[in-house]
Amino acid sequence: MFDRAKFWRYSRYTVLTVALLAAAFTLYLDMRVRSEFEGRRFSLPARIYARPLELHAGLRIAQIDVVRELQEAGYGQGPREGEPGWFANDNDWLEVAIRPFVFWDGPQPAKRVRIAFEGGAVRAVQDAEGRDLPLARLEPLAIGGIYPANNEDRVLVRLSEVPKPLVQALIANEDRNFYSHHGFDLRGIARAAFSFLRFKGLQGGSTLTQQLVKNFFLTPERTLSRKVTELFMAVLLEMHYDKDEILETYLNEIYLGQDRDRAIHGVGLASLFYFGKTVEHLTLAESALLVGMVKGPTFYDPFRNPERALERRNLVLRETKDRGFATMEQYAQARAADLGVNQKAAMGTSPHPAFLDLVHRQLRRDYDEADLRSEGLRVFTTLAPRVQAAAERALERKIAQFDRGKIFGEPGLEGAVVVTDTQSGEVQALVGGRDVRFRGFNRALDAGRPVGSLLKPAIYLTALAEPSRYTLVTPIDDGPFVWKSRGAPDWEPTNYDKTFHGAVPLRTALAQSYNAATARLGTDIGVEKVLATIKRLGIEREMQPFASTLLGAVDLSPLEVAQMYQTIASGGFRTPLRAIREVTTQDGRPLKRYALAVEQAFPPEPMYLITAAMQGVVREGTGRSLSNWLPPETAVAGKTGTTTEQRDAWFAGFTGDRLGIVWIGYDDNRAARLSGAGAALPVWGEMMAALSPEPLALPKPDGIENVLIDPESGLRGDFACPGAVELPFAQGSAPAERAPCASALGVAVEGVKQQAKSWMQRLFGR
Repeated sequence: MFDRAKFWRYSRYTVLTVALLAAAFTLYLDMRVRSEFEGRRFSLPARIYARPLELHAGLRIAQIDVVRELQEAGYGQGPREGEPGWFANDNDWLEVAIRPFVFWDGPQPAKRVRIAFEGGAVRAVQDAEGRDLPLARLEPLAIGGIYPANNEDRVLVRLSEVPKPLVQALIANEDRNFYSHHGFDLRGIARAAFSFLRFKGLQGGSTLTQQLVKNFFLTPERTLSRKVTELFMAVLLEMHYDKDEILETYLNEIYLGQDRDRAIHGVGLASLFYFGKTVEHLTLAESALLVGMVKGPTFYDPFRNPERALERRNLVLRETKDRGFATMEQYAQARAADLGVNQKAAMGTSPHPAFLDLVHRQLRRDYDEADLRSEGLRVFTTLAPRVQAAAERALERKIAQFDRGKIFGEPGLEGAVVVTDTQSGEVQALVGGRDVRFRGFNRALDAGRPVGSLLKPAIYLTALAEPSRYTLVTPIDDGPFVWKSRGAPDWEPTNYDKTFHGAVPLRTALAQSYNAATARLGTDIGVEKVLATIKRLGIEREMQPFASTLLGAVDLSPLEVAQMYQTIASGGFRTPLRAIREVTTQDGRPLKRYALAVEQAFPPEPMYLITAAMQGVVREGTGRSLSNWLPPETAVAGKTGTTTEQRDAWFAGFTGDRLGIVWIGYDDNRAARLSGAGAALPVWGEMMAALSPEPLALPKPDGIENVLIDPESGLRGDFACPGAVELPFAQGSAPAERAPCASALGVAVEGVKQQAKSWMQRLFGR
């Protein structure tokens, strides 16, 4: 029998339970809305920048290279009055409307400058009125970031910075009742419900507030429970925050496209990505394009689907005009405009992932990983875009050429490049493999490969540090050499050409990279002493005190090799390689400056001598084919390296302004026909030829004297000796005995020179 009282009692309990659950659910959603939305803290990536291009009179850079960097930065060609971010050519002059930028040392406002070029260099820098400027600094290129989950990227903007036409177009097309509803639109909900009842799924009906809730708090699946949750949260959001706060957050949150593996969020970044300008300079037509993409950033992508994007933009413009937000004249002008999007290459999370890997590793010494991915730090690096481009281009082109001709074996060669500034130790370029955009194994940092003859300069430097025993003309025996060690097989190094050459001058042994002579020299000096020199040059990796280590039987990465050669290139000053200059907060407040650290590791005299010997490598030794790319007056100092069974090819060399390290080989370490001169040197040469390097002009230390040497006898010569060469010596270490070819007149002239030098020393006290 039906118990009415019990039914109503249970009904009341049920209703009460549902009400309590609904209240609890609402309270939970309310707490979540307020806790997650309060302050609207987006996870902002650490934004990584290249070095800024600083233009001044005398700078060695061609006009075309400046134009390329401007184009990479999204500068358009041709004047745009009232807007920054463009350049115009006028023969040898370049006019640039520089964008505003907040540097580590303060904000730089937008300004117009004129730069004159002559002979591959800057002749003058002027302001818009024609007054000479000491310097014009362009804002640095953004080269990537350290991103939060899903590689989301955005540039935060305030509502006051967003142009009114963009806001009006958004409201007209996405939520015309935005300023009057309470988070939901009844008509929209009715349409969505009708669609659902007709088994067409949950479609439409979302206000801007609901869209924000979906993107900010919820997952994208289309279910009834998620839709109800979205509705509840939208109402709660409207209860706690005003419309402008909601709209500002929406404008920063909305997804507006994909740049390879980087997600473009918010109108601030979208404006830079699509148009190369900050949001406040968007036109009505550009604003309409971004609003049109809200419906489907992939479907209306202006790069891949320009016709579809143009049609959608014009629809947005018409709706904006029909809602009274644009006049007929404004509508007609905007509709007649082309899409106007940048045609710059896609960047993704970074166009230079290997260099970014180095930056990330150096940042982790000072910052937590979570902060790097969420606090919006601004990191100013040492990357020089022109140098990086030259390194990438040379490596890709030469490896492709080697593979096509199967010059060194089957296709599949890999490579790595490191380029630094010879004085500061700043890493200007770093390439981790033949696929320069690949985010994976970074050979420049992680490929420890045998370095072969690249260690030889350390042996000769150790010898030249003892001028009483060794000079550039000291005879070294390049005869058969056997090293016996208890408990190990005999070690018998052979030369690359499979022949021995007898007694050769020390400088020739290095220039021709004779293994037997080098091994004999190294063991005579002492392996431990040579390893100490290598450590002083900057190699921190432990090395075994074996004789074979002298000829490069040790694994080093290209970056480690660069650290070693950096000390040589800087004249004996050890400078830790660095990829970062400064780090600031999101709003430009300085956090850390990575200052130059310099320590004198060697006196200047032996460094001068080893550099002169390494110039001989390029002038007359294993690196002489470099003349195919650079003129002799560049006076490059370098060293080739080839490992056992020709598995690895190296070239390390430096000019007056740059040091470059190139490695070529196979990842599986197969035996090939590789050589430093044949495989690595051409990459180095092509790269440096594109950069117009400064000649290497060595400042001669006080303790060095130049003496004419007869190459036949290795004794002191003069102009009467055929092929006499002027060589540097530590004071008092040059041969005293004169060569048979030295003439009496030459002896007299030399005596007069020495007497004059003695008088000068007495006169000036030196």
